[in-house]
This record gives sequence, structure tokens and C-alpha cells, in this order.
Amino acid sequence: MKLTRFAKYSWFVLAYTLGVILWGAFVRATGSGAGCGNHWPTCNGQIIPRPEEIETVIELTHRVTSAFLGVLIIIMVVWAFRLYAPGHVVRKAAVLSLIFVIIEGLIGAGLVIFELVGLNQSGERAIAMALHLVNTLILVGFLTLTAWWGSGGRVPQWAGQRRINWLIGIGVVGMMVVGASGAVTALGDTLFIHEGVPIESSPTTEFLVQLRIWHPALAVVTGLFVVLASTAVYRMRPSSQTLLFSRLVKVTFIVQLLAGVLNVYLMVPIWMQLVHLLLADIIWILWVLLGATALAEPARQAIAASQPSAKRLKTSEV
Repeated sequence: MKLTRFAKYSWFVLAYTLGVILWGAFVRATGSGAGCGNHWPTCNGQIIPRPEEIETVIELTHRVTSAFLGVLIIIMVVWAFRLYAPGHVVRKAAVLSLIFVIIEGLIGAGLVIFELVGLNQSGERAIAMALHLVNTLILVGFLTLTAWWGSGGRVPQWAGQRRINWLIGIGVVGMMVVGASGAVTALGDTLFIHEGVPIESSPTTEFLVQLRIWHPALAVVTGLFVVLASTAVYRMRPSSQTLLFSRLVKVTFIVQLLAGVLNVYLMVPIWMQLVHLLLADIIWILWVLLGATALAEPARQAIAASQPSAKRLKTSEV
């Protein structure tokens, strides 16, 4: 497919979003979330501060890049409204992208204002981190759909798609659960391994420790389901696109599994955490694209199926 300028821009916004996500993970992994104190949107009470600590530079950079992401998505929405008719799926996906990037910013602001950053090891922070990750996945999903449909991807047909819907839906929920548990696990790694914070005797810290065992198990189970489901989806809706995304899902899962093992073996270094997160986002994007292409298949099959009926009708008229 030949990409229009809007399509190229939409894919760029998606790529830029991944960069912002990785930098946000870097902020958490380095314990720099409190680099601007509990001030938001100002930094240490100043609009344009003079950073004296590296943590302030890291946190301030994240805020600036995140704000710029919001600007990029606003431009994308305005552009979509100028190019597409009311009710078009590209318009809807672009607007939903804007809604969830706003929610993303509000969650980030809440983490700072309520001091759920730095060395905080409360249950509230764990819940906020999980919600933050789920919202991020939803945002990336709608950005992916905006770029895909803006590139000429066909609109899904929901009728008669029950099995496909269930397979894709279970995969979506499973990945969200794994992602949320991964975000909380990464928080525990940062606090207890990198920062050396003493483990307090509380339900929250015990949960953070136990999750280091449960997260890999959840990831393997969900990954195996995704691999098997991707094959089933392709067989039910065979096309060059579903074949491509099905294969990419499998390959990326294997790489992600190896990266997870290496991450644990190396005692979760920051660079490996970022690689692990990037691979998780890529699998999510591929799954969204697999679902979008598979659900669009019946539109073409219905047209092909209607042709014999038309021929029979002409024959009967003769």
C-alpha cells in the first residue's frame, strides 16, 4: 500500500510514543520520578527550572517529551478531521488516541502530586503503575489503528466474527494482565534490587516480591495462548496480511521469552528492562494489527460469496 502523508505522520507518532514510553520506564528505573519534587506542571515550583541534579534533568525531559506527544496527537486529530468524513474509523481512532493520551498525562501528574514516585513502595503506587501501563497499551492500540486505517487498512466487519472476537479479546485481556504485572514487577526490581530499599513487612512488599515469580508464569501462559491463537486466526481468515502478522507475533514472542530469561539472569539491568518493555509493546502492536486484518477479512469473502448467487439469478431470469 502507498502511504499518504497523513499515514506516514501517524506511524511517526506511534514510533515517537514508543520512545516516550521507554523514557518513562527509564525515569522509573533510575528513581528519577521525584526529580521535580511533588510539583506539577511546574518543576520544583518553577516553570523553567535550572536543574542541579541528573534526576531533575531526566524527569523534566520526560515531561517535555510527553507534552510534545500531546501536541503531535492533537495535530493528528485535526488532520484526520480534515481528510475523513464524519463517522470514519480514522477519525474515531484519532480522537480516542487523544482521550487516552490525556488520561496518560493525568495519571502521570497524579503519581507526582501524591508522591507515588522515587522510593515509595505503597500499595497505591503499585495500583497506579498497573493502571498506567494498561492505559498506555490502550493508547498505543488506538494509535496503531489510526496509522493502519489511515494507510488504507480495511474496516473490521463484526457480524459473524464471534470466534475471532473471542480469540483476539482473550489475547488483549491476557496481555493487559501480563503488562500490568510486569509494570509492578519492574517497580519491585527498581526498589529492592537497584535502589536497595529494605523490604518492609507489609502485604504490598510481599506481593511485589511474590510477583517476580508469578509474572514470568503469567507471561509464558499468555504467550503460548497468543502463539496458538495467532495460528488459529490465520487459518480462519487466511490472507497474506494475517499470515505476516501471525508469524511476526510468534517470532517476537520467542525473542521476548529469551529477553525475559536474560533479564532475570543479568539481575534486571536498566537497559535490559527497556528492551523487554519495547518487545512487549511490539507484540501488542502486532496483535492489534492481526486482529484488525483478520476482522476485515469477511468483507472480501462476502463479496466473493455473493457472486455465484448473482450468476444463478441471471440464469433463472433467462
